Amino acid sequence: MTDTTLRDGHQSLWATRMRTRDILDIIDIVDNAGYYSLEVWGGATFDVCLRFLRENPWERLRKIKEKAKKTPLQMLLRGQNIVGYKNYPDDLLDRFVETAHINGVDIFRIFDALNDTRNLESAIKSVKKHGAHAQGALSYTISPVHTIDKYVEYAREQVQLGVDSLCIKDMAGLLSPVRSKELVSALVKEFGLPVQVHCHATSGMSETAYLEGVRAGAGAIDSAVASMSGFSSQPAVETLYHIFTEMGYDLNLDMDAIRKVNKYFAELAPRRAKGRGHEAAVDGEILIHQIPGGMISNYRSQLEQQDSIDKLPEVLEEVTRVREDLGFPPLVTPTSQIVGTQAVMNVLAGERYKIVPQEVKNYVKGMYGRPPVPIGKAFAKKILGNEKPITRRPADDLKPILPTATKNLSQPELIQEEEDIISYCIFPEVALEYFKWRALHEDKRPKTPADIEAEEFTGKKKAEEEKPSVIQNGNLDKMLHADDYAGINSILEKASFLQLNELTIRKGDFNLSIFSGNGDGNGNTQYRKSESALPPTVKKQEQAPEPSVQAEKAAPETILATDTETINSVMAGTFYRSPGENKPPFISEGTVVNTGDTICILEAMKLFNEIQAPFKCRVVKFMVEDASKVTKGQPLMQVEKL
Repeated sequence: MTDTTLRDGHQSLWATRMRTRDILDIIDIVDNAGYYSLEVWGGATFDVCLRFLRENPWERLRKIKEKAKKTPLQMLLRGQNIVGYKNYPDDLLDRFVETAHINGVDIFRIFDALNDTRNLESAIKSVKKHGAHAQGALSYTISPVHTIDKYVEYAREQVQLGVDSLCIKDMAGLLSPVRSKELVSALVKEFGLPVQVHCHATSGMSETAYLEGVRAGAGAIDSAVASMSGFSSQPAVETLYHIFTEMGYDLNLDMDAIRKVNKYFAELAPRRAKGRGHEAAVDGEILIHQIPGGMISNYRSQLEQQDSIDKLPEVLEEVTRVREDLGFPPLVTPTSQIVGTQAVMNVLAGERYKIVPQEVKNYVKGMYGRPPVPIGKAFAKKILGNEKPITRRPADDLKPILPTATKNLSQPELIQEEEDIISYCIFPEVALEYFKWRALHEDKRPKTPADIEAEEFTGKKKAEEEKPSVIQNGNLDKMLHADDYAGINSILEKASFLQLNELTIRKGDFNLSIFSGNGDGNGNTQYRKSESALPPTVKKQEQAPEPSVQAEKAAPETILATDTETINSVMAGTFYRSPGENKPPFISEGTVVNTGDTICILEAMKLFNEIQAPFKCRVVKFMVEDASKVTKGQPLMQVEKL
């Protein structure tokens, strides 16, 4: 049994918000539980440590290794993507693998989102070179072209590269018991290497997939403790222990230790999950949209940031259409982000492919590898224009990066260790923000994005609990389900229908009483408002009462020149004027741009989205600072339409 609690478990359920201290407080007991390996690093943990938690991922790995002496540590390596969302040069990949192994990684589970073996060559070679275990992973999905024979073909290419074991990586819970038996049997018969099965519980089939896989010859399976299992995470180790013990397998697990670990995370969950927990026991739609476990919690979080969580069903439907357009890629990082983000763009923009992130263009161009099904020429032209796709290994075009990685860094003193250079090469903007934060004295550091996020959730929850109550004829009837005063209108509209004698809406010191029926002698509703705490937006309506009271969201105070307009953010994210560190901005104040010209970048949902000018205009003034957070609809720049 491999335990995924400390990596994939919280990535799937908590959007990867587990802190290093959370791990260190329990790792000694986890280490004594008797697992084959502990998956503790890689995947999204590297990015989130820097971006949200303001932690050093390398330091996390070292501290875990210092305490976990018995059990091999394992990481998820995205092949040529390393732990990022694009291909990186071979020299960076090799140095990353070497440094990760030195700091504690014993087993590297290596996958490519497209199962393009060319993107695994350097990673497998480096892992073997530095003396670690190379586990080749097959990114499992369902499509017209993903047959058992196709997976055996992928596996054969990995075996020829020298992998020590094979893993069926079922990131979305799509592996059925029948397919598990067929695929494991084929791999064991063909290659004779150890086979591990990794499933998510999303569809409800994972335990049966494990059962048939083990019967067919799989030697290891992945699980998480019960409080960190289920839904988009892995199945519970406790459940699997009883299933396989009854079948006669000796798992050598210390269940007393596992119970302690489970209790620890059950108590921690309310502080870390923050509304991201088990929204449903089983997702019946997963076999259609195929969004993987590691992404689904982030997907919800990101849609909430875009104030568009209500569009989730529509977005999931669009995911299936985008995936087909892009040649049926398995949905796992980075293709899950590429497909998922494009689906969000299509829905939010109200037009398919009106906004196309650069990563989608790179994908269509072949910069991520070969899609399982060739992309249609007409679609490729729509995305790329006159650019031509490539057919070679994408990394062949990438020059060594380490020798000049920090040459133009504006604040080289921020680099403390060689590993900082690696972090910077993979995530330049994110790492730089972390380095600047780290350089501050502890009492001068602002709150981390994760802490702010947690406080915002707590505030929203408190506001939810304090929503206005409706008192009908003196009795508490129900809570008003609306934000601020936006839902009062619906209550007022129902007042005459309900033929209430009196209806009072209260929120704090704000009271609004409505008398209905023959209140004014003409059958019209009358209003009586307390003067104590009416919000300004309500006070404006006092002279001419309307049948509803609805607060308007306060717009940011902005002084605009005459005959100007604003270009607003199409989503929540981070605003950048240039494509990267030390690169010139796309535009400056005074620049004239044509329709379709790139004017800025919005980093959202882990992708850098180029924003184009909606019309010909002259930029008058930037309204937000470079590298600052923006909300959906926030004005980015003041422009004069030409």
